[in-house]
Amino acid sequence: EGDFYFIANMKDKSTRAVYLDLWHGECRGASMVSDMAAQSPEFEVSGKVDSWKKVIDKKVDPIQALITRQLKLKGNMAKVLRSVKAAQELVNCATQVPTEWPQ
Repeated sequence: EGDFYFIANMKDKSTRAVYLDLWHGECRGASMVSDMAAQSPEFEVSGKVDSWKKVIDKKVDPIQALITRQLKLKGNMAKVLRSVKAAQELVNCATQVPTEWPQ
């Protein structure tokens, strides 16, 4: 639980970010972010768009991506590591969202 920025670093050097507010298995809020200063989330997870695609396509486990620094975490790693099942469920939910990946 906590709130997150999930940040994709695009090939054209721009970024795309999503804000999620997660609490006790519920999503209390979700939005695309245009102003990163608008929130101060407990966690930021960032990485290249190709790394995010591997996670969403379930080619790489989200925790493995963090440990191998394919994705970078700003926040309490120990808290995230205690929530492996939640991270996997979040990926399961994300696979249900229609996504257009850049070429």
